[in-house]
Amino acid sequence: MSGEVLMDAGERGVVHVTLRHAGRLNAMSRGMWRQLRGVFEDIQQRSDVRCVLLAGEGDAFCAGGDISEYPGFRFDTDALRDFHENDVWGGLNAMLQCDVPVVAQISGACMGAGVEIASCCDIRIAGHSARFGAPIAKLGFPMAPREAQLVAGVVGDVTARQMLLEAATFSAADMLTRGFLSRMVDDDRVAAEALGSAQRIAALAPQAARMNKQTFRALKVPLAPDGKAPTAIKNIVIESPDPYAYADSTEHREGITAFLEKRTPVF
Repeated sequence: MSGEVLMDAGERGVVHVTLRHAGRLNAMSRGMWRQLRGVFEDIQQRSDVRCVLLAGEGDAFCAGGDISEYPGFRFDTDALRDFHENDVWGGLNAMLQCDVPVVAQISGACMGAGVEIASCCDIRIAGHSARFGAPIAKLGFPMAPREAQLVAGVVGDVTARQMLLEAATFSAADMLTRGFLSRMVDDDRVAAEALGSAQRIAALAPQAARMNKQTFRALKVPLAPDGKAPTAIKNIVIESPDPYAYADSTEHREGITAFLEKRTPVF
């Protein structure tokens, strides 16, 4: 069994995506990376999905890559390039290009590939005992360039360098302080807290959420490690032909009308 990425319909627009690799702490196999890509490409095309809740099965989020597969391709330049540029980046980029908000439910190990996947999520909620890092220097190889750029842009340059150069690992408290996590809760509350976040997002305006994600993607300017935005943002290109074309949309009218009528909007 080489693991799998499962997608299950939840309630009220929340879809559950689960990383499952029994006995390997949900380590990502090549097949799982390809499945991850397919799952998020499918989600991107579905108008009924308002939020994705991404979790690992059991007591771990994702412990990294499935090292048992590595001898089959890592020692050949072309095969190694294909793995990182097509399998891995294909999955990560499908997440990055998805306009649907993604909440990460992080328990236990979040290492290497797990950090990369979590870096593609919008909200990251972890339990106190979660651990983070990318100690691949112990395996004798670096992080692929685009993956390193992704991780450094989210965890911050200082943290990324410690992860990759020192093989340092960090607690959930560390990663909360460093701005990577949205929230940290007791281990037995992670699932409920993450689901609550996903449900709150799903109850809000889906068109606005998708447009916000398009804007964030267009900015392509990571926050500083202290969580502060850069002082100047120039040459922003929004994917939509007209970022204000939603003016007359039903969702826009409903949100403002409901506020003025002092009632809960129905999106």
